[in-house]
Amino acid sequence: MTRLEELRTNLTAVRERIDAAARAADRDPADIRLLPVTKFHPASDLELLVELGVADVAENREQEARAKAAEVPDARIHMIGQIQTKKANSVARWAASVHSLDSVRLAEGLNRGMGLAIERGDRPAGVLPVYLQLSADGDPSRGGVTEENLQELVDVVEAAPHLELRGLMVVPPLGEDPGPVFAWARTLCDDLGPGMELSAGMSADLESAVAKGSNIVRVGTGVLGSRPLP
Repeated sequence: MTRLEELRTNLTAVRERIDAAARAADRDPADIRLLPVTKFHPASDLELLVELGVADVAENREQEARAKAAEVPDARIHMIGQIQTKKANSVARWAASVHSLDSVRLAEGLNRGMGLAIERGDRPAGVLPVYLQLSADGDPSRGGVTEENLQELVDVVEAAPHLELRGLMVVPPLGEDPGPVFAWARTLCDDLGPGMELSAGMSADLESAVAKGSNIVRVGTGVLGSRPLP
């Protein structure tokens, strides 16, 4: 089996899982988007995904994502990993969206970076869609904004001319039942107003995420297979 055939087979299998989970939850499968995570996989895999009609992919690391964005310009790369504030200007140049915005400083950095990128012609005029990453356990090393600090961050993003709030993102703590975490995140998402999206669910727990209202599932291994060593 060629790599193209392998990716096509895996995509079909994951989409069938999403469809089945959506039907079980009485949801429209069209309301759930698949975002393959290409971390550690070569740019050639992105090219194959684009060939298969999947232009939107996710990356965790800024340096790797930036290189792939330059190598595969037809791919739209979404940042889902933690971002150092000093990397905000770079991320603003290539990111199709950011799913890991978790602090006021980072929001300000991304907004400033977007302004610079537009001014310099690195990207067309417009806004950067962002999802605020929730901290489900209060551990700052894992990234995420706590529930009590969420509204402050929402206010900063909504006031930023180059950012557009799209919803929330969450990663359940290791070893914890993901269902209640996803349900909590969905409630907070709905509290932000109509149309807000939830980015939640990965290869192992996408069914639970879909059942609790996720709109975007971020799947790496299920689509691309085991990650090569970095």
